[in-house]
Amino acid sequence: MNVNIITFGRLKEAYFKQASAEYEKRLSAYCKVNITEIVGNAFMRSDKTARSAAERINPFPTKLPKSYKIALCAEGERFTSEGFADKLLKIGQDLSFIIGCSDGLPENVKNSADLKLSLSDMTFPYQLARIVLLEQIYRAFSINNNGKYHK
Repeated sequence: MNVNIITFGRLKEAYFKQASAEYEKRLSAYCKVNITEIVGNAFMRSDKTARSAAERINPFPTKLPKSYKIALCAEGERFTSEGFADKLLKIGQDLSFIIGCSDGLPENVKNSADLKLSLSDMTFPYQLARIVLLEQIYRAFSINNNGKYHK
């Protein structure tokens, strides 16, 4: 299985890079993780810039036609860790997670997703959201494979 994470912005701090590398390593026992970082000021509050950002992200679903697309957004569905693991098990195909920046994702990107996912009622910076997402994906695979990570 492939897990694709498409994110706006790069990890800057060493501790975020180390955490990402650790979860990518752990996940390698279950799947192949592909991370695509889209850099630059992709999102601003203007409609013109939002359209530009949407144009930059839209090619990815085309390149990943068999993947189940999941947009991370505040209005998305919330799961417990066990519920998220069950959802991923039921999906049973390649996954593509899309993480926006501080202004979120354009509506057309969210609306084209198969699932809208919220990590929390709280707001996280995109760098931390990426780490939380990787950890929860790892936890889900561990749960589904009867691993000891989730207690």
